[in-house]
Amino acid sequence: MIAAGKAAASMAAALTANYGAPVDGIAVTRYGHGGDRVIPGIDVLEAGHPVVDQNSIAAGRRALALAGTAGADDRVIVLLSGGASAVLECPRAGLELRDLAVVNHELLDAGADIHSINAVRRQLSALKGGGLAAAAWPADIHVLAISDVPDDRLADIGSGPCSPEETGAAPARVILRQFGCRATPAVWSLLEDARARDIKPSMFGHVHARVIVRPADAVAAAVRAATEAGFDAVNLGADVTGAATDVAAEHARLALDHARREGAFALISGGETTVRVRNPAGRGGRNSEYALALAIAIDGASRIRALAADTDGIDGTGEHAGAFADSDTVRRAARLGLSARELLAANRSYDCFAALGDLFVTGPTLTNVNDLRVILIG
Repeated sequence: MIAAGKAAASMAAALTANYGAPVDGIAVTRYGHGGDRVIPGIDVLEAGHPVVDQNSIAAGRRALALAGTAGADDRVIVLLSGGASAVLECPRAGLELRDLAVVNHELLDAGADIHSINAVRRQLSALKGGGLAAAAWPADIHVLAISDVPDDRLADIGSGPCSPEETGAAPARVILRQFGCRATPAVWSLLEDARARDIKPSMFGHVHARVIVRPADAVAAAVRAATEAGFDAVNLGADVTGAATDVAAEHARLALDHARREGAFALISGGETTVRVRNPAGRGGRNSEYALALAIAIDGASRIRALAADTDGIDGTGEHAGAFADSDTVRRAARLGLSARELLAANRSYDCFAALGDLFVTGPTLTNVNDLRVILIG
């Protein structure tokens, strides 16, 4: 068994407890997400996230070596969840940790969407884009994945270690230029080299993959809970994407419209927004940035309260999962001498909500089905 991602430890524990036969292998997760857990037959490792580190590479090399020991009569079980792309990595020949770290930082800071980030990651990795499946061929491979990506594409969950590569190097070059990434000479050299990895379509005939939990499941559960609590629940979709501030502006318009009606409403959405980092020293994340932008847009209105949070318990650069916001957030901040608009512009949403006592703190949840946003009107 090879498990990777923020839910790796909890998935590995569940599998070994219910499989009915001995299982051995590794589970690689983010620091603080279960590294102290004891799972029979499984070495639980921790590594960097959202940017790869040396432990990520050590874990990736170990995963490839472990997969390489599998024979035609063996079964390889791969458990994937959000965060697997960072915690499990092995650079292609000619690349080092710094090359990957520079690209990841630049794409994240530029606000690149997950499809674009993964299209680049797959080209730079010996493990992603089917590399793990190729190492385990011709073993029987079963992939069970918790989705944290739009459209639940297996090629994007952990950057598809058991999914065939679909794009090639040319789109990756376009993406880097589109987001103004300088990358490193080694990265450009690799992306401009026409040589492909030795991965053949026939290597995926033994791969059986399915998504077992989706962001839509979290949104549906929230809709049910809101309905049972007496709200008229509106499902805005589980795959909402775009800049956090833009999404907040659109959701604020919907909230203000519903606030003019009679009744109690719950506007519920999932998906992954993005943040353009203008201040490298700022603190926050896409959910707290969304919440602050929403608070500014509904300032002074009545009957509106909201929560935006990441289901893994970690939002960006803080220890919080997200934040609460309402139509009085901006004025309460002003009474503390804080300008919500200035803090938002400086990527300091964390500082605003921390001062107000409105951070939502859960600690690592050991699962990950992307973000969940709930706006209550009533």
